[in-house]
Amino acid sequence: MGLMKDLPSIPKLKKLAETPFDLTKEGALNPKRAKEMSAEGCGIKFLYGTERVESKVMSALFELAEEAQVIDHIRAMQTGEIVNKIEGFESEERMVLHTAMRDFFSDQPLMESASKEAYAELEKLKEFLVDLDKLQKFKHIVQVGIGGSDLGPRAIYLALEAFKRPDRTAHFVSNVDPDDAARVLSRVDLHETLIVVVSKSGTTLETRTNEAFFRDKLKDLGLDPKDHMLAVTGKGSPMDDPSQYKASFYIWDFIGGRYSATSMVGAVMLTFALGMDKFLDFLKGASNMDRLALSENYESNLPLLGALLSVWNRNFLHHPTLAIIPYSQAMVRFTAHLQQLDMESNGKRIDRQGKPLDGDSGPIIWGEVGTNGQHSFYQLIHQGTTIVPVEFIGFAENQRGIDIEVEGTLSQEKLLSNLFAQSIGLATGKESENPNKVFTGNRPNRMLLSKRLDPYTLGAYLSYFEHKVAMTGFLLNINSFDQEGVQLGKVLANQIIDLFAKRRSAQPIDKQEFPMGQFFINEINSL
Repeated sequence: MGLMKDLPSIPKLKKLAETPFDLTKEGALNPKRAKEMSAEGCGIKFLYGTERVESKVMSALFELAEEAQVIDHIRAMQTGEIVNKIEGFESEERMVLHTAMRDFFSDQPLMESASKEAYAELEKLKEFLVDLDKLQKFKHIVQVGIGGSDLGPRAIYLALEAFKRPDRTAHFVSNVDPDDAARVLSRVDLHETLIVVVSKSGTTLETRTNEAFFRDKLKDLGLDPKDHMLAVTGKGSPMDDPSQYKASFYIWDFIGGRYSATSMVGAVMLTFALGMDKFLDFLKGASNMDRLALSENYESNLPLLGALLSVWNRNFLHHPTLAIIPYSQAMVRFTAHLQQLDMESNGKRIDRQGKPLDGDSGPIIWGEVGTNGQHSFYQLIHQGTTIVPVEFIGFAENQRGIDIEVEGTLSQEKLLSNLFAQSIGLATGKESENPNKVFTGNRPNRMLLSKRLDPYTLGAYLSYFEHKVAMTGFLLNINSFDQEGVQLGKVLANQIIDLFAKRRSAQPIDKQEFPMGQFFINEINSL
């Protein structure tokens, strides 16, 4: 049963959506409303008074959460029930236990066996890093991976680069475009570099190609690739080969790529660059938010509030996109990670019973850091014909403690002033006799505020978004944990790769063999 039928709250929400709260009405947006529509947890303030909701809407959304049994589903996920499935059809049939990768800060982990495995792997990594420090040799680490093996770890490293060890730097290669690997190669001395190759299956085309690139370059320098290569992969994969790697670390089937940043997928690179203590702070922030996501006090459950407001905007007010705008330069790649997390999870056309969805699936996620976006796409957000809900992220303090006072205010205060102004302006709009200067307002947005972007806080934000996405999936009754949509392109690409290989080796090619593939190859060869 999809979202748009069977649940008693649905007709009520549809009726309320016909006349959503008018934020442009004089006095409608005021400090009292803003205070009432706020929540706080794990060092994050969640302010949603600038959304087009009121108490009746929130009550109906809480009814929807109850009817959809969202908290029960999240608890089932965290305790190891098989939630990655489509009933009655072949599917992955897996547990979803990314939360177990950081659930060892209490005496009662929710999925003890998985948490023990994760902790044991972390202990193995800790011993490896101690031995590595004794060598005093490696200054760089290059993470070779794509999708979830790149986006999350890269976004987290960049967000926490202010906290890295001064003698360590991380770099990333994801694209099979050879310029990507060549760019990183130009920035490192391979004598001082570790290459961590990340692929759960051990067969990812882009990753294995880039791995071969670095192996060849190491050999060209007379270095033994095994002394510089690390593997993060599944047990028994083609990469699970001690003869080829200095060390290997494992990930499990119950860890999805886009949910894998707190597993060994992110841990090897992040602990090398940041140190184990800061990585553990990051995990603790995520773990504490994991527990908050289980709260049945809906008004203080931040991920649930985020999911319900997202469903309200997408499925009842019918706004197709969501812009996520962090007012922190350090989070420059965080929205890119959230784009994969949300769109790969909830970009589905069927429900968990294999039936077509009655309504819309998840929104299109996009964004850029503020204030850069204000000088780019904010024109459309303020005055365009498509209403774009916004999720803002802001911090009271900067990371590095370096600032300057100009014309009476610090740069951080200017940054926050812009953040607050955008939120208010989008909500309330502005009237004018000049139609070109009219701002219609009623552009829904919400704000997440924290004191400072540090490892603990970033972990909490990561878990907030992971649970928001999963909860949205449960509200929509879709499987947020598989990604069949990425498979078709891979299959077709491999067929075209075979055609390229045959041409390169002068093998005969039947004209009936993938004719469109041959057409495109001919076109590129004619350039």
